[in-house]
Amino acid sequence: SLSTGQTLYLPIYSHLYHGEVNPKTGKPSETLVSTHVSIRNTDMKTTLKVTSARYYNTDGMLLREYLPAAKTIPPLGTYELFVPRSDSSGGSGANFIIDWSAERPINTPLVEALHADIREARTLLFVTTGRPLQTAK
Repeated sequence: SLSTGQTLYLPIYSHLYHGEVNPKTGKPSETLVSTHVSIRNTDMKTTLKVTSARYYNTDGMLLREYLPAAKTIPPLGTYELFVPRSDSSGGSGANFIIDWSAERPINTPLVEALHADIREARTLLFVTTGRPLQTAK
């Protein structure tokens, strides 16, 4: 569908729980992952502007704004954000809230996050997708 802007919710995982629960800690094992966020302008004629990319942790606390200024994405262009594997501050329930706008109705962007932990013995990759939020007007 066409839109002149949206607020998107993108689930992010700083780490994954797996294995059995450790009787001493009461928690399962954790694996840290990096996150590569891709914001893709799917419109073939019109630019879009990403006005905010706020990163929140599992408790819903704002950790940081990833955009110091609005970023314009040309038609069929992509803007990328990266959360390194060493940054576990988001936790297993982290998220980005991404705001974008356009001067006229355009194809909505495709917003995904590729999570990765690549090592010699194994590779872990998975993707999450942004979803539009209903916002009060």
